[in-house]
Amino acid sequence: MYNTDMPTRAELPSTQQLLRSTVIAILAAAAILVTIVLPAEYAIDPTGIGRALGLAEMGEIKQQLAKEAEEDRRRDQEILLDRRSGLGGILTGLFIGTAQAQTVQVQTAQVQTTPATRRDEMTVTLKPGQGAEVKLEMKHGAKATYSWTATGEVNYDLHGDGGGKETSYKKGRGTAKDEGTLTAGFDGHHGWFWRNRTKAEVSVTIRTEGQYAAMKRVM
Repeated sequence: MYNTDMPTRAELPSTQQLLRSTVIAILAAAAILVTIVLPAEYAIDPTGIGRALGLAEMGEIKQQLAKEAEEDRRRDQEILLDRRSGLGGILTGLFIGTAQAQTVQVQTAQVQTTPATRRDEMTVTLKPGQGAEVKLEMKHGAKATYSWTATGEVNYDLHGDGGGKETSYKKGRGTAKDEGTLTAGFDGHHGWFWRNRTKAEVSVTIRTEGQYAAMKRVM
C-alpha cells in the first residue's frame, strides 16, 4: 500500500476560489473565440485583432471556398437535371420513330454498322442563365474531332447517354473554348451541354468531324 498525504481542509480551494477560476476560464475562452476562432473560421472580427494577426483573411478565404463549393454542387445538380430532361426528349423521339418504322417494311441487303465520316457546324445562342445541349448519334468506339468557341465564358459538360448508360467525359466552368477527340463509350447520344452564367447573351459555335450519324440540338 502507498501512503498518501491527504490535504487538509485549509489546503482545499474555497468555493469563492473555484468560482473565480471558473469565471476566468469562461472569459479566456470567450476571448479566444472572439479574437481567434471567429476571424479564422468565419471572417468575423469584431475587435480587429484577427485582421491584425492575419486570421480574418484566412477566414475570408475559407468562406469563399465554401461558397464556391456550394455553387459547384448546385451547378452539378442543375446540369444533371437538364441532362435528364434532354434524355427524356430523346427517348420520346426514339419511341415515336420506332412506332412509325414498324408500319413500313424495309428490305436491305447490307447493314452499315459504322456511319460514314461527316462534318457539321452549329451555333446556339444562350441568354443569361440559359442552357443548351447538342448531341452526336454515335456507335460504340466511333470517334469525332471537335472544337467549339463561345463569345463569352460558359460552363460545360461533355457527356453521353444511351441504352441505360450515362457517363461524363469532361467538364469545365468559365470557359470560352475547347477542342479534342470524342470517343463514344457505348451506342447512344454523345455531346455537349453549355450554360451561360454571365449577365450577357453568349453564342457558342461547335464544329465536328467524324463517324456519327447526325448532329442534333436536343434542348
